Amino acid sequence: MQKVVKETNYGAAFRENLAREENAWLKYLRENAFEFFTENGFPTVKNEEWKYTNVAPIEREIFEITNGRAVDAEKISELFSKTESENRVVFVNNKLNQELTNLSNLPEGAKILNLNKAIQDEIFSQIVRKNLGKSVNAEANGFTALNTAFIEEGVFIFVPKNTKIETPIHLIFITDENTASFPRVLLVAERGSEAMLIESYLRTAETKYLTDSVIEIVLEDDAKLKHLRVQRESHNAFHVGTTAANLNRASVYDSTNITLGARLSRHDVLVKFNAEGAECFVDGLYMIAEEQHADTHSVIDHALPNCLSHQTYKGIVDGKARAVFNGKVFVRENASGTDAQQSNKNLLLSNDARVDTKPQLEIFNDDVKCAHGATVGQLEEEELFYLLSRGLNEQLARNLLTYGFAEEIINKIEIESIKKQLDEAVLNRLNANLEI
Repeated sequence: MQKVVKETNYGAAFRENLAREENAWLKYLRENAFEFFTENGFPTVKNEEWKYTNVAPIEREIFEITNGRAVDAEKISELFSKTESENRVVFVNNKLNQELTNLSNLPEGAKILNLNKAIQDEIFSQIVRKNLGKSVNAEANGFTALNTAFIEEGVFIFVPKNTKIETPIHLIFITDENTASFPRVLLVAERGSEAMLIESYLRTAETKYLTDSVIEIVLEDDAKLKHLRVQRESHNAFHVGTTAANLNRASVYDSTNITLGARLSRHDVLVKFNAEGAECFVDGLYMIAEEQHADTHSVIDHALPNCLSHQTYKGIVDGKARAVFNGKVFVRENASGTDAQQSNKNLLLSNDARVDTKPQLEIFNDDVKCAHGATVGQLEEEELFYLLSRGLNEQLARNLLTYGFAEEIINKIEIESIKKQLDEAVLNRLNANLEI
């Protein structure tokens, strides 16, 4: 049977982009990914995993594929604090911005490289080839396929054995009007290493564009990674991201995901335990209003014994916004001693706000300790009455309670400048300053 192939507006850009590819195995990977995309396109609501998120508005748009269209560097530098100047990598419209990037505080042996340079590097080429595209299947959906097809100027992060990177690594991705960007990151942390990764998606204006990101993380035995992901895209933009972490013996992955921006956003979080004794924290906050749509899907795969997973997601939904949360925890037959805890709590601030939440446990072993739960509701009347009885006006009382609901997640953030920015973002969304 002849394959049905859709010609899309990405075709010409892909062929031009691929013509610059010199590496045979990467060219093969990219060609296969684009073939899958042209045959299948973007996912539709007929797909069970996407039934609550209609990405047809993305398919209708014609985005430009650029590599580094100039944006005012001074305007961009205002988006992040001067205190975040070390170990900072800035991408603008798919291209590394050397002027704003600063890698001045890496310990010996640690590397942050342009992915293309890492592939050509005598030392790192085999590490990249071994791990790139292994944690995230390019054929998972049209977005992972399209990101893989457009791999070019991504980021490769290498943390060598028994090395701790004291200064957080901050990746900043900025996309301009009517542009599609495809951030790709591969992080490999060797045995006994430790680092913190901050991943920021920022806007220069309320313009329309597409960000399609894929982050692959490999933690070898006893490695530890703290991962903060902050999505503050334009409220007219589209954002689809996939984060995958593979954990080995006694490794620890601690992630916090903050979703504030984008007209339509989707974030898939995939964690797989490949050896005993590993632990993960997968926490997050989505705060949306007006007609925003935010979808979070997570899969935590307990494939082996004696691993722990903790997941706490909170949502604040206002206006006519809609949030989706689907959290799956798999406990395989051989995964005795598993401890998996999952919680999703949602606060609705208007009668038109909507949440679809579906925490799931699939357990194939009796020797486990697992729990999950979800709540959707409004502010507690008793708590509100208490604050009103202490002399606060109703609006301030509501803002205090909402702020407190969000702060449980934001307080996990250890970088004071970023925590302050997020505090301000939450307060701005509430139109509040919490002063009596």
